[in-house]
Amino acid sequence: MLNPDEGLTAIINDEPHYNAWFTPANVTKAVIAIGDMLNPADLQTWLSKYEPKNSGKKVGVILAGNIPLVGFHDVLCVLASGNHALIKASSQDNRLIKYVLQKLVEIDGSFTDKFSFIERLENFDAVIATGSNNTSRYFEYYFGKVPNIIRKNRNSIAVLTGNETAEQLHELGHDIFDYYGLGCRNVSKILVPDGYNFNFFFESIEDYNPIIHHHKYNNNYDYNKSIYLVNRDEHLDNGFLLVKKDDRLTSPLAVLFYSNYADLEQAEQLINSESEKIQCVVSAAPLNVINQVVNFGQSQQPKLWDYADGIDTIDFLAKL
Repeated sequence: MLNPDEGLTAIINDEPHYNAWFTPANVTKAVIAIGDMLNPADLQTWLSKYEPKNSGKKVGVILAGNIPLVGFHDVLCVLASGNHALIKASSQDNRLIKYVLQKLVEIDGSFTDKFSFIERLENFDAVIATGSNNTSRYFEYYFGKVPNIIRKNRNSIAVLTGNETAEQLHELGHDIFDYYGLGCRNVSKILVPDGYNFNFFFESIEDYNPIIHHHKYNNNYDYNKSIYLVNRDEHLDNGFLLVKKDDRLTSPLAVLFYSNYADLEQAEQLINSESEKIQCVVSAAPLNVINQVVNFGQSQQPKLWDYADGIDTIDFLAKL
């Protein structure tokens, strides 16, 4: 349960004026998720495996702005490892992160001089940068000579067996629709057994229907639907989500791709062949895959040690 103070309440209510995707409900969801992540037990478990080190290196952190506070974990890693964060916030999400870090300083004044918000990245020892596949090429060009973590586009995938309950499929709706599907941990594609009937799936996610009332989501839904109709592309439509058979992992907004598999071994082979493009896998099936597997409804609830792209950020920072 979130009980925001006056400052946070103002930000939550004002964010849609700066970024229409950042509705009060989505911003609140992100703040609660981070609050849940930062519980004392998990913080202790997370950091206890690392040797304390205070190297004081200057680490540039270039944040994405696709969902609220998406870069918070990278900043936290820099601070927790005893380094100084040079934060280049996204213009799409530069108010929340400043508010959260100011709160950290109020709680513990020792962090006062441990981070800086900058417009231009200079005089840095390492870089952690998140962007698109296109911007990653620029990051590699500019930052290739220093230690770096450069992240590209990733999406998440779900594996269904046909034996899921209505509750499990409803929870999968969170993995698909939370933050309007804009996060790398959102499910953009599902693997289903040959002959899978989507009727029960659609019945189980019907409660997410109100998403269609968001104007930007609705615009994407209408656009993609019109393209499929004009091109006579076979697809399924429940009024707020388009489901289309497609080999690709990255689906357009308001669209869920799917592929069929003959058995779980074939599904595993497909996932492992695309592992570098996948953030996590959502399933209740016993899968032997490279990527992290989470239960239905958990893709947007990572633990502190669930590192993006499977790269141990603390270990990277400890070696600077």
